[in-house]
Amino acid sequence: MQIIAHRGAKGYVPENTLASFAKALEMGSDGIELDVRMSLDRHLLVFHDEHTDRLTGTPGAVSDMLLVDLRKLYVDFNHPIPTLEEVLDLVDARCLVNIELKVPNAVGPVCDLIEKSVSERRYNYEHFLVSSFDWAALKEIRERNPEIPLGVLTETDLNLALGFARSIKAETFHPYFHLVDETSVRQIKAENMRLYVWTVNIPEDIARMKAFDADGIITDFPDRI
Repeated sequence: MQIIAHRGAKGYVPENTLASFAKALEMGSDGIELDVRMSLDRHLLVFHDEHTDRLTGTPGAVSDMLLVDLRKLYVDFNHPIPTLEEVLDLVDARCLVNIELKVPNAVGPVCDLIEKSVSERRYNYEHFLVSSFDWAALKEIRERNPEIPLGVLTETDLNLALGFARSIKAETFHPYFHLVDETSVRQIKAENMRLYVWTVNIPEDIARMKAFDADGIITDFPDRI
């Protein structure tokens, strides 16, 4: 079973920062999960929210800001917003990198960076997993490069999401863990997709997901798994 650190070791260090990913590696995580958005000048930023105010205290939309201006903002007043390339430099192919696409215009740049990382660094395609609630974006990636592993996210309709995952031959299926029961696990496993549940933090829930034989648990607390 894979331990995947949600936005890094988010339970201990501010989310989606280089420090949170370093902490996840230190804790022995098998993978990290992160969120990707695009700056106005088309740089890939690792940042969850559409707007910057919650995490940095400064109002603004990531998509309306240049990289040089985003560099002036700090998560929790101490951590710069990293680019995806900086995170890949830090990880250096030591674990799985689960990239959650937050915006469709990131499809091309993310594919390009993955391909560059495979051709020029120690990475191979198995080090990557691109997931999204934007199913059209996942379909576009599959058409651009079938070698990039895909994960389908859902927090509502399991059957609808499973049907889409089947149609694009997704490698993994990522339901909100409250949706999962013994019957749905059997359905997912029958499709030969790996089951990665999110976001599981409470010990009782972790134990239940383990009993369901989930292939991966996405968590804020990697040391609890």
